[in-house]
Formats: sequence, structure tokens, C-alpha cells
Amino acid sequence: MTVRVLLADDQALVRAGFGSLLRRSRDIEVVAEAGTGDEAVRAARAHRPDVVLMDIRMPGLDGIAATERICGDPELRGTRVIVLTTFETDEYVFAALRAGASGFLTKEVEPDELRRAVRVVAAGDALLSPSVTARVVTEFARRPLAGAGRQLDVLTARESEVVRLVASGLSNEEIARELYISPLTAKTHVTRAIAKAGVRDRVQLVILAYESGLVTAQRGG
Repeated sequence: MTVRVLLADDQALVRAGFGSLLRRSRDIEVVAEAGTGDEAVRAARAHRPDVVLMDIRMPGLDGIAATERICGDPELRGTRVIVLTTFETDEYVFAALRAGASGFLTKEVEPDELRRAVRVVAAGDALLSPSVTARVVTEFARRPLAGAGRQLDVLTARESEVVRLVASGLSNEEIARELYISPLTAKTHVTRAIAKAGVRDRVQLVILAYESGLVTAQRGG
């Protein structure tokens, strides 16, 4: 299957660089480019890409707002967003994740990691760098929000246990080792938790775990 990608960055040289790296893979096709957030939203609606590589800081509509519009559009349910950032632990990264992004990459990402990330997110299999994502969420997650816990009340005890492990940054394989179950069973629990909680993907499940109070952010020290 060919993964269709939209590149959104206000710098043409950055788009050209990422585009060149992606086009070296036969299973990845760059279907469109955008230089602003507004252009990214329009291009996403026009081309229905599998993955959008979205720069956070762009003129006009920024990458966070553009991500929210794309991820909130029912017609783009199959489109995933990866945000591009300069620093991993950036409050704007957390805002983009909360807006619906499925993960993030720094602009210094290695070519092979870039292509792998696009494939992983397109497949909907896992977070990019689970432990790093968990660290970002831990650093910037808000205090528990009233009502957020109701989304997780429907989970079984085992599913809640799995969500806690996901929120701590464990991959499906690591969860399987922790709970003495198979990776497929771990993945099934995660998939069911996502569906029951009514969230878009694994990243949103992590954020909900913190905002519901299921997991508490440990700050400082």
C-alpha cells in the first residue's frame, strides 16, 4: 500500500528536503505541499492524504489550529498528523497533540526514522517514541478536568491497567512483558480502550489518562 503524504511548512527548502527523503521510498507518495496552515487544511480536504507532516509555526493559521481543523473534520477521519518541531519538550508540541496530532518529529530526524514514522502513523499502530511522548504529556498535562474520567469509566480493570502503562510510555511489546501477555493481546486491549473512550488514537488516550486523573503527572525533581 502506498502512503500518501501532505507536506506543510512555510519554508520551501524544508518542504523540498523532506519531500526528497520521502520520495526515495516506493511506498510513499507526496501528493501535495502547503506553505500555511490554511493551505494545509485546504490541501488535506482536496487530497485526503494518509499523513500530514505539519510544521507547528506557520504564518496565519498556525500548525496547531490547522491540526485541530484536520483532525476534527469527519471527512478526514483517515488522515493522521505528525507535527514537526525544533524541540521535543515544547508546550506547542503538547498543544498539537491535544489538538489531535498522532505524534511528532524534530526537524533533525534521520531519513530512515522519518520514513518509518510516516509508515507507523499511517498504519495507526503506535506512538512515535512512546517514552518521549509520555514525557511531553507529563510535563505539560493540565490538572484533571471535570468530567474527563467518565470516558474511562467504561473500561475493564485490565484495560485501565493497560492504559496506565501506555501513559507511562510503554510500547505494546513492553506492556506484554509487564503483564505476561502476548503483544497481540496487549494491542487488542489498547484498541478496545481507544474505541470505548471515544478518542482518535493512542496519543489522545495518553492525554485523557492524565486529564481524567487515571494517571498523575509527576513534576519536578
